[in-house]
Amino acid sequence: MKTVIALVGMPGAGKTEAAEYLLKKGIPFVRFGKFIEDGVKQLGLPLTAENERKVREQKRKDLGMGAMVILAQPKLKELFKTHNVIAIDGVYSWEEYTLLKKEFPGLVLVHIFAEPKKRYERLAKRSVRPLSFKAYERDVAELEKLNKGGPIAIADYLIENDGDDIKDFYNKIDLLLDRLNINPQ
Repeated sequence: MKTVIALVGMPGAGKTEAAEYLLKKGIPFVRFGKFIEDGVKQLGLPLTAENERKVREQKRKDLGMGAMVILAQPKLKELFKTHNVIAIDGVYSWEEYTLLKKEFPGLVLVHIFAEPKKRYERLAKRSVRPLSFKAYERDVAELEKLNKGGPIAIADYLIENDGDDIKDFYNKIDLLLDRLNINPQ
């Protein structure tokens, strides 16, 4: 059976770090946020949190709340031609979750969790699109406008990422892969 490991969590929790680690282990991933970034670039706008929000909301207005899955399906299907396990960085809405579950019955939803204080520190330090003073506002907007709470609440697994030791985080991912009986290498 084909398996999709879909990562969900609030900004700064470590979803992209987890996806990049999975890639190092031979599990390719699709990052839903890339469709937003590409949309901002196509408009010739600078890559800012505000411009990303505008594009994200417009794509969902045009395609519905499952927009990212609709945009990602060709890439996901292409990856499944050569891989039995793929990952998704950034399931946001309940509608994305239900579309993925319907399309890919082997979906495993993993909530990457970090406390808000730790997430906000990470967001302020990141080199691309740093976000500090508006981090809480973004959290609220994602919960209210993107229906993000549902996928977090119904996640199959939880990985806590509050520490500063990246190896500890990777070990937790490895434990989950073992638990799922996934040996990518």
